Amino acid sequence: METIQLDDFLSDGIIKEQEFRNQVKTINWESFKDKQVMIKGCASVPVPTWAYLIISAKLSNYAKKIYFGEPCAAIQIYSKN
Repeated sequence: METIQLDDFLSDGIIKEQEFRNQVKTINWESFKDKQVMIKGCASVPVPTWAYLIISAKLSNYAKKIYFGEPCAAIQIYSKN
């Protein structure tokens, strides 16, 4: 399972929308094709809801399944049929 950690998107210790969107544009989403992907729920700072939505929307075009949370208690939020 692949994991996306939102701590990787921090800019000056917080998630700033414009910088976040710029980073999202640089991700090779094709690398998640037909894979199960975990959006890690814990971050060192509060994460805005829009950040999860943007990542989920991008992943839904490629990933087979998307999960949210921690590996021990993951919640499936998307499944491609």
